[in-house]
Amino acid sequence: MENDINFEVFLFFSQKKITLSVNRKTDFKLIFRDEIVFDDNVTHLNFDKLNFFLNENVFKVEKILGNFIEKINIILETRDFLDLQISMKKHDYNEIINSSIILYLIKSAKSQCEKTIQNMRIIHILIDSYLIDDVHFKELPLNQKCKNFSLDISFICLPDELINKIEKSLKKFQISVNRILSASYIYKFTKDGDINFFKMTSEIIDGHNKNEVKIINKISKNKGFFEKFFDLFN
Repeated sequence: MENDINFEVFLFFSQKKITLSVNRKTDFKLIFRDEIVFDDNVTHLNFDKLNFFLNENVFKVEKILGNFIEKINIILETRDFLDLQISMKKHDYNEIINSSIILYLIKSAKSQCEKTIQNMRIIHILIDSYLIDDVHFKELPLNQKCKNFSLDISFICLPDELINKIEKSLKKFQISVNRILSASYIYKFTKDGDINFFKMTSEIIDGHNKNEVKIINKISKNKGFFEKFFDLFN
């Protein structure tokens, strides 16, 4: 019997195929994998085929695991994603850069994003670059004094309607969504052909990209206001 803390479940869902991969956490050894590929030229995500695929495989996997699947990581390849870029600037700062001011700017950008998008949910928050006194940095140099700095932040968003349909499909099997991720975003880290796509997905969830702001769903009593939403500086 596999304890649910010892395995991860990934579901790739696109217009062309659906893949289910179950891997052991400790060494990412493959426990189960199945895939269906569509020959028809569809232009949307086919939820009828998703429901059929889940019906064919969920109980099969649970029998192998000797345990219930409680959560799944969903990787979507779809044109329904919306990318939004926001630049946040701080002029005449004249202080040392610290995590608090960065988190404040990220929170402000997130608020602006939420006012711009309607009926959509933020899936990824990415810091593209830091501009500090006219010098670009890919990673934040903390504890550096500067006069002016800005953040270029990307938000990857997905319609609520699509997320609700995914959650509804999984709910039939008493399964909830752990994370939803953009396949296009993951592909940026898997250009080398020998890199396992789902292994990289797991690494991204665990913080592989230091410039991705982790969205916290569960609020810890011991965390401050900003850290309830962001976990960039762990």
